[in-house]
Amino acid sequence: MVKDKDKIEANKIAWGKLAEIQYQRFSELFNKNEMHINPYVEKELGDIKGKKILHLQCNTGADSILLARKGALVTGVDIVDDNIYYAKKMAEEQGISNIEFIASDVLELTNVLEGKFDIIVTFDGVIGWLPDLNAWGKVLGCFLKDDGYFYLHDSHPFFLIFDEAKLPKGVLDIKYPYFDKGSDFSELIGGYASDAKKADNYFWGHSMSTIINGLLTGGLYITYINEYDRCVEGMGGTTLDKDGMSYYPDFEQKLPIILSIKAKKIINK
Repeated sequence: MVKDKDKIEANKIAWGKLAEIQYQRFSELFNKNEMHINPYVEKELGDIKGKKILHLQCNTGADSILLARKGALVTGVDIVDDNIYYAKKMAEEQGISNIEFIASDVLELTNVLEGKFDIIVTFDGVIGWLPDLNAWGKVLGCFLKDDGYFYLHDSHPFFLIFDEAKLPKGVLDIKYPYFDKGSDFSELIGGYASDAKKADNYFWGHSMSTIINGLLTGGLYITYINEYDRCVEGMGGTTLDKDGMSYYPDFEQKLPIILSIKAKKIINK
């Protein structure tokens, strides 16, 4: 049986194969002025000017750069060394100085980073790459200021149980278990910023209770949960709306694709 630490290492290697391709793709979009933050994320975060933000699982840093452009002081974290290399390169090329990047497994971040942040964010295809959301919650609690907040925007757990190949055909067929999921194995990685590459990888599909209990374990309480029937291109859907968000026409207003959560620290007085 493959241990979680070995699965994480396999994922690190797999995503590393996409680092340069993703950097090239996002750089091209920046240079065309076509790189934009998820509009739902932008609306829910609001004014972040001057805020100290920790961006977890930042990939090659494109969204971190967009947050920094809005005036935030951003620290981006990703497990893949090449992602961090290209994130730094892209930030320099885009003239962004109010940003730094750190290579680290999110679950081991307390070993390499110090300080507190006004806002911790992670969004668009992230927590499924983490095997332990209780450990994740503790990391959030460690780095969040008492008056700060955590923000998650990611795939809805209910959406992730269906066969992704049948959804575009208007068919809801349960393929993945909702409870006791463990990890799903795939020999292909990526597919949203480039063609998928052959590389062993593992994905953990967490239930709603696993997410919420992870936050509670970290000493956080939820201030809101929002659900959406559309997402950024590449995470699902077949058709783009006027805002560039992707959805399935057969399931519009019927199937939740995305979940967003805002949480704050529990302060014992």
